Amino acid sequence: MQDILDAIMAAEGAKDPARELAGIGGLAVPESYQGVVVRADEQNMFDGLASRDRDPRKSLHVQEVPTPELGPGEALIAVMASAINYNTVWTSIFQPVSTFKFLQRYGRNSELTKRHDLPYHVVGSDAAGVVLKVGAGVTKWKPGDQVVAHCLSVELEDAAGHDDTMLDPQQRIWGFETNFGGLAELSIVKANQLMPKPDHLTWEEAASPGLVNSTAYRQLVSHHGANMKQGDIVLIWGASGGLGSYATQMALNGGAIPVCVVSSPEKAELCRRMGAELVIDRAAEGYKFWSDEQTQDPAEWRRFGEKIRELTGGEDPDIVFEHPGRETFGASVYVAKRGGTIVTCASTSGFMHEYDNRYLWMNLKRIVGSHFANYKEAWEANRLIAKGLVHPTVSQSYSMAEVGQAAYDVHRNAHQGKVGVLCLAPEEGLGVRNTQMRAKYEQEINRFRGQ
Repeated sequence: MQDILDAIMAAEGAKDPARELAGIGGLAVPESYQGVVVRADEQNMFDGLASRDRDPRKSLHVQEVPTPELGPGEALIAVMASAINYNTVWTSIFQPVSTFKFLQRYGRNSELTKRHDLPYHVVGSDAAGVVLKVGAGVTKWKPGDQVVAHCLSVELEDAAGHDDTMLDPQQRIWGFETNFGGLAELSIVKANQLMPKPDHLTWEEAASPGLVNSTAYRQLVSHHGANMKQGDIVLIWGASGGLGSYATQMALNGGAIPVCVVSSPEKAELCRRMGAELVIDRAAEGYKFWSDEQTQDPAEWRRFGEKIRELTGGEDPDIVFEHPGRETFGASVYVAKRGGTIVTCASTSGFMHEYDNRYLWMNLKRIVGSHFANYKEAWEANRLIAKGLVHPTVSQSYSMAEVGQAAYDVHRNAHQGKVGVLCLAPEEGLGVRNTQMRAKYEQEINRFRGQ
């Protein structure tokens, strides 16, 4: 592993980094590597505890694991950096289900997928690094390529996937529903997960947008999602968070008008730094959409809607960008304009949503479900990053040894933007190849730092 890292580090500051990395494919692949795992024999460790009381620091472990066989159409990458997503939190607290059920199901597909059904699960759905080896049939990518990986793993053997790969019945999220994820020194991905690493970013910055940036693109911009247009008023929950911070940037870039909902003055300030003018601090306003565990309070929906209209000059949101789920969904359906769209992914506050259907059907509103992104959408989202039109939102980075704490912080919503993880990278700040472009966007790249 040290030889691999030395080869990658030799490209730092080189006039021709690609040339320095060209020979990396000739290096021996280690028989094992360090990865962040959950263990099958611990999947019941939190039984009886509420979600908020489940502690990722107890369930996420760094351990040596065997390097898996490389299959056709796959690539082995040396992972320089990764990031924490909510799916890693869900994996670590074994909710809503243990991910070992996903691995068992995938393992039944074929002789090759049996590799994934193991008593440990190497987690993580983001990665930036260098291609080490490619499997049979891979022609677009070669050893030495500097890449980021999106998290859609799809077999594409069913006709249903060839219009939109997210509809493929064998579509899975890599590192969540498959093994060999990105929070590790090495990772296996399908070649059609790879995209060029934006060359003005560090490894940890390049790794961090993948899942959330692509998700926000499909949810908000794509015709498969809300199909946002210029002038749309877009209500964005958690607008300074890992997902919302990208939705906020896309709304602004696309000529829409974001109404950013946050939970502190610090988060409100981050939204303003991104260029948003209309911000609601829900904690300062004291919104309580539920009067108790079973009962929502429509009066609070109305009060929230009045605040939105106060900011927008009397207009309701054309689009509600939903991901908190249970806590906010009733309010989201209520405040969307007549004929508006509530586009939803995830459910960080609970999966069982409740809303008053009168406000949906009688006002011709739509609920659109959105899940990650297809390769085209992920590629377009990554292109926005590479062009400097959307910027990473890394607030801090952890080592692999500190992943439990990083996931705990995300679970507790004690973070801003995205939390990066250094894998093979020995320190932050490495991997920049285009210093001129970086200098142009330095302030935007670093606006979440230290938050």
